[in-house]
Amino acid sequence: MGAGSAWGGRGEPIAEVTRSGLVESVHLGHVAVCDAAGRLLARVGDPGRVVFARSAMKPLQAAVALRAAGQGLPEAEVAVACASHNGEPVHVRTVRRLLRRAGLPTAALRCPPGWPIDREAAIRAGRPARVLHNCSGKHAAMLLACARRGWDPDGYPRADHPLQRRIHRAVLRAAGLDRVVVGVDGCGVPVHGMPLASLGVLFARLARPDRLGPLAEGAARALAAMASHPYLVAGRNRVDTALMEVAPRVVVKAGAEGLLCAALLEPGIGVAVKVEDGGDRAAAPALLRTLGLLGALTTEQLRALGAHADRPVRGGDGVVGRISSRLDLRPGGE
Repeated sequence: MGAGSAWGGRGEPIAEVTRSGLVESVHLGHVAVCDAAGRLLARVGDPGRVVFARSAMKPLQAAVALRAAGQGLPEAEVAVACASHNGEPVHVRTVRRLLRRAGLPTAALRCPPGWPIDREAAIRAGRPARVLHNCSGKHAAMLLACARRGWDPDGYPRADHPLQRRIHRAVLRAAGLDRVVVGVDGCGVPVHGMPLASLGVLFARLARPDRLGPLAEGAARALAAMASHPYLVAGRNRVDTALMEVAPRVVVKAGAEGLLCAALLEPGIGVAVKVEDGGDRAAAPALLRTLGLLGALTTEQLRALGAHADRPVRGGDGVVGRISSRLDLRPGGE
């Protein structure tokens, strides 16, 4: 499977932007709904579209790091290990606790210095820092695994590091693949490319971790921590947090470039949404529409998530339109 196979079939409309009654823009994309047995249940566009998993892989990466690090982590620290956090004070404090467990300073983090995603936190920060990077929780968990296993903490982002080799094997098992495309993520660690449907299978297996063999316990802990501490997974004004606060049986994780994935704990289904142009404004409406069609969200829950399902388009001091999704799912076999 080469990187060039990413272009596959054409995307289909998954969200539209309306301003003053005129459809101003249309986002194309893809949706894959899968079960833990590896079956494609429903789709939009091309479920074979090859995508890098980006930060959507964090729950599985955390599960591997947790198994390597052993027991004893509070749920809050597990949640921030799965996070693409805002860099708010609560996130930074929790990352620092993980690093203290490892006996390492923030300088040991190999993610690049970053600004908080949250505007208020960025204003307070004054300057970028590694601990403020949205991936610092994942990196801190990787450092903890290295500290407890005696692995080189400086080289943990390398693809040939013992931890990254374990993560690679876990990705293959969870996605049901023999190989994946391997690149470098924005934070510096390996990133894994696969068909969107395989990412849907991976999230279904996170929801049914008995399919993950020795990683079952770590995966179950990761998803339970995300559901119990959704604010630590993302933060203020983020769809991951908002959706899990409203529907704790749906565990959500965003990735970069318009990728948004969900694990439906009941009935054990995975959903992966990819916006073709890489913009993230269409991903939340498309995912929420998909979850509504699957019956995973009630009318009341969708209403509570209205600001994410129908994102406002502003004109002057008022709202003059919305970003919304009217996608329709087709059976996976078509």
